[in-house]
Amino acid sequence: MDAQLKRGFLDVCVLASINRQDSYGYQIVKDVPSSLHLTESTLYPLLKRLESAGLLTVYAIEHNGRLRKYYRITPAGVTYLDEFLKDWDDVLDVYEYVKRGANR
Repeated sequence: MDAQLKRGFLDVCVLASINRQDSYGYQIVKDVPSSLHLTESTLYPLLKRLESAGLLTVYAIEHNGRLRKYYRITPAGVTYLDEFLKDWDDVLDVYEYVKRGANR
């Protein structure tokens, strides 16, 4: 999968995972579709970027004597997901166009 395309999908998949429930890094890696090959080394910079963009917030809870960072989607993050879903029909149109051209 193209790196730019993958990056866009990773953003929305991570936000969708957190939208279901607040979550932490390892759990997010497990929740995101394996076809995107998300690793923790890829996830944490992505989470930082989404936090900087105001799409999620971070808080810590003690777990087994250690602090675990949890991520929560913000209203702006929910709007981002909503916009992605509104644009999805356009993405499918492009996909169908390319598929018709490739199957000549």
